[in-house]
Amino acid sequence: SLVEVAFDPEEPFDFAPGQFVTIRFRGTPRPYSIASSPNAEEMSLCVRRVPGGRLSERLCAELRPGDHLPELRGPNGEFTLQDPAPTDMAFLATGTGIAPLRSMVNYVFEEGRDTYKGEPRDIWVFLGASWEDDLAFREEFRTLDDAHEHFHFVPCLTRERYLTGWTGETDYVQQTLLKYVTDGVAAPDLDADLREYLDAEPETDIEARIDPADLEVYACGVSAMVQTLEDVCSCVGVAGGDIRGEGYG
Repeated sequence: SLVEVAFDPEEPFDFAPGQFVTIRFRGTPRPYSIASSPNAEEMSLCVRRVPGGRLSERLCAELRPGDHLPELRGPNGEFTLQDPAPTDMAFLATGTGIAPLRSMVNYVFEEGRDTYKGEPRDIWVFLGASWEDDLAFREEFRTLDDAHEHFHFVPCLTRERYLTGWTGETDYVQQTLLKYVTDGVAAPDLDADLREYLDAEPETDIEARIDPADLEVYACGVSAMVQTLEDVCSCVGVAGGDIRGEGYG
């Protein structure tokens, strides 16, 4: 139900991390965020099989190695990285919303943007899903986490604990994010039911904390969730110009 589709464009195809393309398969067009870095040898997409979906069922069931995608249009979109800066970075997503963020994260490390003037930037990925199997690219992010002290991968699995011994985060992404905000943030405009998470203890052993005044935020997923994340980040003190989101559905 969750696949990565990788292909080689026939012509050179330049894009910025975070942008999307439109592909056509079996006569049906559909936009997808690019999940690969511009530096990767192949372009890839992250596709979740949606029953009755316009194209996803066909891609998951019918696409075979060597097939030809007759049309590739784009790139499009303004959901892209800011210029390098000394701020930390938080990438927030649910489901396949991680696709453009994976492109950004890989590019950041490939191009040395994980540091600024020799100083490391804390880079966070909060990825929400119901079950661990629904986390796209999870092992890739865990490898990055193991390799870099300033990279922090925080899966947020709302149902996993019901079937397994999962001991990580089980709250929604917006709630979990607040647990890692540095002490002393008042956030008077934050909803009362969310403000309590500012005092909650994280379920991981990550010692780093997030200073909202020193943070770039990139959020992607279902539109309602993205709006909530943008509001939460604004309420805790992230500057409006440092919050970028892209919603769908």
